[in-house]
Amino acid sequence: MYHSKETVTGPTAEICERIWLSIAEKRLRPGARLKEEQLAEIFDVSRARVRQALAVLESDGLVTIVPNRGAFVAEPGVDEARDVFHVRKQIEARVMERLIDRITDAQIPLLEAHLAQEREADQRGDTSATIRLSGGFHLLLAELAGSSFLFGILRDLISRSSLITAIYRSQHLHNCGPDEHGALIERIRARDKKGAMRIMLDHLQHVEDELDLTEEIPTTRDLRQALV
Repeated sequence: MYHSKETVTGPTAEICERIWLSIAEKRLRPGARLKEEQLAEIFDVSRARVRQALAVLESDGLVTIVPNRGAFVAEPGVDEARDVFHVRKQIEARVMERLIDRITDAQIPLLEAHLAQEREADQRGDTSATIRLSGGFHLLLAELAGSSFLFGILRDLISRSSLITAIYRSQHLHNCGPDEHGALIERIRARDKKGAMRIMLDHLQHVEDELDLTEEIPTTRDLRQALV
């Protein structure tokens, strides 16, 4: 599911997830206006519920709310894209350091089970599940590392990374790599801290290298077409 820094449930969570997936799957483009009235009709909820969801997405950096104009899908620039991946590399390297010092043999099957779900989603071509599971793997690593601080920062970075990849990825791909995740698990199992950190940094660099940071943003698509 969509991983917000705020706790959301019910219809609010569904609205957040649908909008996020539409962005990540390139059906909602950066700059697209998110009209409250239309969203309320699409999701069959009140405009107050829509405003609550948009506020959550704004706090996660996926939506920009402009006074007297409304809400729009955020448009991170090239410099912000580079900054997000730079910071994410530092945070995930620290997660690896903590994780390998703390993880138990009994916890490694949790990573393997998650990886199996990623591979199944990839094989059946389920883009939505693949997007959720790819980000979820990195959050599971942070959770097992035992730092709520790092988990919170990474959750925000992953949300922003999803938007950035949706905008700038040169190919219509969303899988950040079950094979690379598998190699990472092997290094974790071996308690190879340096090897795990190297694979993680190479993995994130591989994702960043797929971004075309010179590409112009295409014209936005219709809100109803993107969400229904």
